[in-house]
Amino acid sequence: MKSSEAAPTLVIPQVIVGLGNPEPKYDDTRHNIGFAVVDALAHAWGIKLSPDRRFQGFFGEGLAVGSSKVRLLKPTTYMNRSGQAVRSVTDWYKVPPEGVLVIYDDMDLPVGRLRLRLSGSAGGHNGMKSTIAHLGTEKFPRLRLGIGKPKVPNTDNGSISHVLGKFAPEEKEQVAAALQLAIEAVEMSLKQGVEKAMSLYNSRVVTPASE
Repeated sequence: MKSSEAAPTLVIPQVIVGLGNPEPKYDDTRHNIGFAVVDALAHAWGIKLSPDRRFQGFFGEGLAVGSSKVRLLKPTTYMNRSGQAVRSVTDWYKVPPEGVLVIYDDMDLPVGRLRLRLSGSAGGHNGMKSTIAHLGTEKFPRLRLGIGKPKVPNTDNGSISHVLGKFAPEEKEQVAAALQLAIEAVEMSLKQGVEKAMSLYNSRVVTPASE
């Protein structure tokens, strides 16, 4: 193979960030599904998350699948200032933006769907707006988990109530299955790169138990 035809560099996450809001009142809300994924990853890999003032959040590092060293972060800056925490970790460990995988909620995806991308806009998500602003680029991988649309669409109050509300009882099983799917997608990203995980998991969907 000629040098000009070298295989593209694999995008392997080094820092995995779940977006959400601190305080118990936000626990298990749709907007905090990024936190839920990081908690699930920490549990699966035996990584302890502890408060860390340097990184303005709950932070932990350890070995994931295939002995990959990873760092996990749940910013406690509140959603609108998530980028401050993300930037503090990337600066400290000298991780380039493409080495950061950000996990967050998406109203445009139904519950049970997830979507991996290598880059993209914030799509109206305040946590992503902050992260893009602080990293200075949109070119970093992200994993979006569907939280569904509000029952009262096209109103600010309806959207806010929806994202800050908890999942309905009938959605809980789907959410649990989606979290497991997210773990698998992240582990594939660590082993074979984000693009490989995209090809395998972007078409997957968790269907309601009734179906």
